[in-house]
Amino acid sequence: MTTLVRARRVVTAEADLVDGWIAVSDGRVAAVGTGPAPRHDSVVEARGTVVPGFVDLHAHGALGHDFASCSAADARAAVAHHAARGTAHLVASIATGTVPDTVAALHRLRPLVADGTLAGLHLEGPWLAPARRGAHAVALLHPPTAAEVELLVDAGGAALRVVTLAPELPGAVDAIRRLTDAGVIAAIGHTDADTEQVQRAVDAGATLVTHLFNGMPPLHHREPGPVGVALTDERLTVECIVDGHHLDPVAVDLVRHAAGDRLVLVSDAMAATGCADGAYRIAGSDVVVEGGVAMLADGSSLAGSTITVAGAVARVLATAVHPGAVREAVAASSVRAAARLGLRPPLTVGSAADLVVLDPEGRTTVLEVPA
Repeated sequence: MTTLVRARRVVTAEADLVDGWIAVSDGRVAAVGTGPAPRHDSVVEARGTVVPGFVDLHAHGALGHDFASCSAADARAAVAHHAARGTAHLVASIATGTVPDTVAALHRLRPLVADGTLAGLHLEGPWLAPARRGAHAVALLHPPTAAEVELLVDAGGAALRVVTLAPELPGAVDAIRRLTDAGVIAAIGHTDADTEQVQRAVDAGATLVTHLFNGMPPLHHREPGPVGVALTDERLTVECIVDGHHLDPVAVDLVRHAAGDRLVLVSDAMAATGCADGAYRIAGSDVVVEGGVAMLADGSSLAGSTITVAGAVARVLATAVHPGAVREAVAASSVRAAARLGLRPPLTVGSAADLVVLDPEGRTTVLEVPA
């Protein structure tokens, strides 16, 4: 059975089509185009702009469930919350815990990667800088050792896709080389590194910056540090949390202008995503959520967000009103992250038919296509 999805605008990884259509067969894209369409069994008229489902490289959970500690069933519920808001592929981020707890989380979540529920696993800690710890418990942070790197790489197997670490820590550059050799994306984050230390990490194979600006020194004209390298080194993909709290809109514009073709939007969603305000715990620290903003209980740091990628897309589109804004949002919310994970370019022939409809205000609706 082939279903034809029609829309006044269709934006894919490769095309921006007016009065476009997507032919869907067995849950996959069979053809994309404008004008005369291939033979089909049914038609779905989309009221808005059709874009690919979002790809989130960095999310810690939802509905009260933290991927670092929750059961597999609860992890599936958290993923479903994100999926219902347009996130088609999600990498589960495991925040700092004891090494045995981290190993247990990797083993518990690996089957969800194998069955396609998750797009991979991300370790955010324990190899982070105490001075830039954010919500991560300082007592659990430490430099990487060769033995510990091997232990976690083995525990994660092919499911382990990203590891965030501070490159200035003893043994960190060697860890980056080992992670890269294992096919794991080494990400720079929660770091107090200087410019030279960041550059050495990139030379060793680091290719991602975890939530740019957050968890690192601010940009300084004589000491550019992680932010300066991230904005200028073409080898680096940069994450941004665009939730209205982690970054000022001017900072987002700075990234768009300096590194726009390397920007990926992430949620960094913590367990309170989809929940009421209240007290929570993440990465060994007490967190209070008020007005949807997650802060450490002592008020010293933000502690993740409570958005999904859809919220970031809406904010980007609300402030970027130029003609290419939707194409930029699609690239940042889906195309680049999919490429980092080795997925097919979204909404191209053979890819999964993960369809989201954007209305003129940037609100998202998941488009269900009959099987």
